[in-house]
Amino acid sequence: MSTPVPTPPRPSAAERRSEASAGTVLRVSVALILAFLAVTLLLPEQTERALTWLERNVIGSFGWFYTLLVVALVVFCLILAFGPSGRIRLGRDDEPPEFSLGAWFSMVFACGMGIGLVFWGPAEPLSHFVHPRPGTTGTGPELAQAAMVQTFLHWGPQAWAIYAAVGLAIAYTLHRRRRPLSFRWALEPVLGSRVKGGLGDAIDIVTVLGTVFGVATTLGFGALQITAGLDHTGLAPATPIVQVVVVVAVTILATISVVSGVDRGIRILSNLNMVLAGVLLLVVVALGPTLFLLRETIESIGAFLQGYVGLSFDLLAYDGDAGAEWKQSWTVFYWGWWISWAPFVGLFIARISRGRTIRQFVLGTMLAPTLVTFVWFGVFGGAAIHRQLFGPGDLTDANGDVPVDFVMFDLLDGLGAGRIGIAAMLLLIAVFFVTSADSGALVVGMLSSGRTEPSIPMRILWTAALGAVGIVLLLRGGLDTMRTATILIALPFSVVLIGMMVALAKSLSRENARLQVRDRLADRDEVAAHVVEAVANDPELRDSLVLAITEPAPPITPWRRPPARDLGRRVIRALEMPILRPPRGSDDGEPRPGTAADPGTSTAGVGTDAAGRGTDAAGRDADAGTDGRAP
Repeated sequence: MSTPVPTPPRPSAAERRSEASAGTVLRVSVALILAFLAVTLLLPEQTERALTWLERNVIGSFGWFYTLLVVALVVFCLILAFGPSGRIRLGRDDEPPEFSLGAWFSMVFACGMGIGLVFWGPAEPLSHFVHPRPGTTGTGPELAQAAMVQTFLHWGPQAWAIYAAVGLAIAYTLHRRRRPLSFRWALEPVLGSRVKGGLGDAIDIVTVLGTVFGVATTLGFGALQITAGLDHTGLAPATPIVQVVVVVAVTILATISVVSGVDRGIRILSNLNMVLAGVLLLVVVALGPTLFLLRETIESIGAFLQGYVGLSFDLLAYDGDAGAEWKQSWTVFYWGWWISWAPFVGLFIARISRGRTIRQFVLGTMLAPTLVTFVWFGVFGGAAIHRQLFGPGDLTDANGDVPVDFVMFDLLDGLGAGRIGIAAMLLLIAVFFVTSADSGALVVGMLSSGRTEPSIPMRILWTAALGAVGIVLLLRGGLDTMRTATILIALPFSVVLIGMMVALAKSLSRENARLQVRDRLADRDEVAAHVVEAVANDPELRDSLVLAITEPAPPITPWRRPPARDLGRRVIRALEMPILRPPRGSDDGEPRPGTAADPGTSTAGVGTDAAGRGTDAAGRDADAGTDGRAP
C-alpha cells in the first residue's frame, strides 16, 4: 500500500498575482540591462560623460535631501526598536527565529558591508588624514582623529539604518502580513490595489536594476582588488586574463553556494567570513601598536558620539565649491551608494529574519553592526595612520595619494604579517566576494520569480548573468559608468523608500492599537479573577462591593459615561474605600443580609443583573431584606 503524498498548499491570490507580475518584471529588467550594456559598450565615452553630468548636476544637488533622509531613518529605526512596536515579532507570535543569532548576524554583516570593509578599512581613514576635508585644520593627532570620525560617519549608523529600514519594511510585509516577497507589497498600506498594476511593476523593476548594477560593479572592482593582491605577492600579474579568471572562479563558487541554499552555502560562508575577519583583526592588534589601537579606537568612538549630530547635518555650505565637491565625492556618494544597495541588502536581510522581533531586528542590523564596523576601522585605520604619522610614512605614493588597492597589503607587510597574513586576507576578500555574489543572485532570483525560494535554474541564471556583466564591464572599462548608474538609481528609490516607511508606520500603528486592546482584555481578565478570589475570602469586602454596585445611578444623559464604564468606576471605588463596618447601634448580633453569617447566601451569590444592580443567589435585589431563599 503506497503512502499518500501530501498535497502542497495552494498559493494565495496575492502569491499567484505576484508570480504573474514577476514575468513582466523579469522581461523588462533583462531588456533594460541589455540595452544599457549595449549603449555603454558601443558609446563608452559619451555614456560616461552623460552619467557624470547627471551625477554632478542632479545627484549633487540633492545632497541636502540625502542628509535629511538618512538622519530621519536613524531616528525612525530607534523609535521602532525602543517603542511599543519593538515587541512585535516578524512572523507568528510564537514563531522561533529561523537561524541562530550568530549565523544570522554573520549573514547580515557579510551581505551589508562585505568586501568594502577590507580595502577601505585602512584606506579611507588614511585618505582623510593626508587630504583633510575643507575647513579641517590642526595638528597631526587632531587631523588623525577627525579622519577617524569622518570615516565612522560614512560607515556607521546612517548606512546601517538604510539597510535596517528597508529590510524591516520587507520583513514585516513578508513574515507578519503574509504578503509575497516583493517591494510593491511593502507599499500596499499606502498605494492600495495600485500595487497590483503597472506602478508595482515599475517599483520592482527599479529594485532589480539597482541590485544587478550594484552587485555587478562590486564583482568588477573586487576582481581588480584581488588581482592587485596577487600581483603584490608575486603570485600572478594584474592582467585582464587574470581578472577574468578571478571573476569566473568567484562565479562558480557563488553558483555552488546559492544552489546549496541559505541554510547551507550562504550561512557557512558567512560564518567563515566572521571567523577570518576576527582572526585578522586580532593579528593586527597583536602585531601593531596594541595599546595605541585600543586607546585610539575608544577615543574615536567617543569623539564621534560627541559630535554626531553636528557632523550628520554638516553640508560644508560655507566652504564654497571645494566643500561642495568634497561633500559630493565622499558623503553624498556614500549616501547614494548605500541607498542603491538597500534593495539588495534589505531584501536579503528580510528573507533570513523570520521569527525575530522588531527590537532584535534593529539591534542586529543597525546598532551591533555599527559597533563592529567602528572596531574594524579603529584597528586597521588606526594602524595605517599610526604608521603614516609616527612611522616611516610609506603607505602613500609619490603624489601623496593613497593606493586603495594596495594599502591593505602594504600595511600587513609593514606589520610583519608576511605571506601568511596576506594569504589570509586574500582568502577573506574571496569569501566576501562570493557571499556578495551568491546573496545578490538569490535576491534577484526572488524578485524576478516572486518566490522566497527561486528555482535552481533561476539561481544559476542570475549568478552567471552577474558574472558575465562584471566581465564585460571589466574588459571594456565600464565599471565607473556602471557605478555612476547605480548611484543615479538611488534618487528614484529614495521616493520608494519614503513610501515604505510611511506604509510601515501605518501598519504598525494599526497593530499597536490591536495589541493594546488585547492587553486591556488580558488585564481585565486578571483583575476579574483577582476580585473573585478576594470576594470569596473576604465577606466584608463583598459587602462594600454590593453597596457600591447597588448605589442608585444617575439618569443617563448624553454627557455621562456609558453604564458599563460607570459600573467599573463604582467597583474600583469600592476596592479603594475602607472595608465597611456595621453602623453604630447595629451590634445586636443579628446578621446582616448577604453576609457570611447569613446562611441564605454564599459568596457565589454576589452578582449583577443586566441593569448593573446587586443581586443575591436567588436573583432578587441584595438590599431587599430577603433571606435569599427561593419562593
